[in-house]
Amino acid sequence: MAQISETDQIKQFKEFLGTYNKLTEHCFMDCVKDFTTRDVRTEEVTCSEHCLQKYLKMTQRISMRFQEYHIQQNEALAAKAGLISQPRI
Repeated sequence: MAQISETDQIKQFKEFLGTYNKLTEHCFMDCVKDFTTRDVRTEEVTCSEHCLQKYLKMTQRISMRFQEYHIQQNEALAAKAGLISQPRI
């Protein structure tokens, strides 16, 4: 099994932190409106949860589409090279 180099692990972690920070800031700016109390209002919690869920679903959907695109590209290249028959439309 191939291991990820320490440099790549650090890069991935930095990318994760960057994404996490952007998401946190985005959801915070959209959802937190009342700064007169230390308590987080129920509406703010609900908004934040929905914000996160929407982001995760969007990320999953983009990933699926990206995989589908690559499969289509690989099939097209294989068909062009004569490795498989072209799909019938």
